[in-house]
Amino acid sequence: MTRLNVVREGSGPFVVLSHALGCDLHMWDGVAEQLARGHTVIRYDHRNHGGSEVVPGALRVETLAQDAAELIQREAGGEPVHFVGLSMGGMTAQALAVRHPELLRSVVISNSSAHYPDQAPWRARAETVAAKGVAAIAPGAVARWLTHGFVTTAEGKAAAQALNDVLVRTDPQGYIESCNAVAAIDFRESNHRIAVPTLVIAGLQDEATPPAMSEAMAAAIPRARLATIDAAHLSAVERPVEFAQLLIDYWRSL
Repeated sequence: MTRLNVVREGSGPFVVLSHALGCDLHMWDGVAEQLARGHTVIRYDHRNHGGSEVVPGALRVETLAQDAAELIQREAGGEPVHFVGLSMGGMTAQALAVRHPELLRSVVISNSSAHYPDQAPWRARAETVAAKGVAAIAPGAVARWLTHGFVTTAEGKAAAQALNDVLVRTDPQGYIESCNAVAAIDFRESNHRIAVPTLVIAGLQDEATPPAMSEAMAAAIPRARLATIDAAHLSAVERPVEFAQLLIDYWRSL
């Protein structure tokens, strides 16, 4: 079993938060603060990220979903959870919902995609990291993650620096394998089989996973709802209060 770094806080219904490629569980700090007032919030670092184990070898998002399933079984004691994933975490959510619906009360897929028709940019990114290290791709990644307007504020500048610091500390080979896993996803057919309640969140200024990708997922997943938030790729970092409220409102409607 892969050793995962986990933080648990609050009390109430279980919520599991799954972060983006190159981030760690602190990506959720603002959202977790809001949710922990009425929920048991479980955050974790994906394998190859943060304080979790770096596991050598090729990786698939389905493996990340299995990591998440084992985490839920361990931490929630058999009680189904609300699983919230952003970007790579949202890909994990799509795989998890098909394979382990019994573990889930709902899934939220934010700033994510079901498929990348062009894998060339991912290959180029992996090659750059292999040649020059993670620091070589960090400025471009952080620029896509947050809107320029947010980064010009004191709060946004601090958030961008913190994200950059986490990214450059990520194990290079672990990042490359995670990058390859993201590039290879194709949930276009399996999403039709998702039977748990699903909320899809699109960032209106998200250039990494544009709103059209969220619209396609919401159209494919039976009875899924689509919401939007005026943010770039890491919407949970840029607008944590609004993001948390979207979740709470959705869960209350179920």
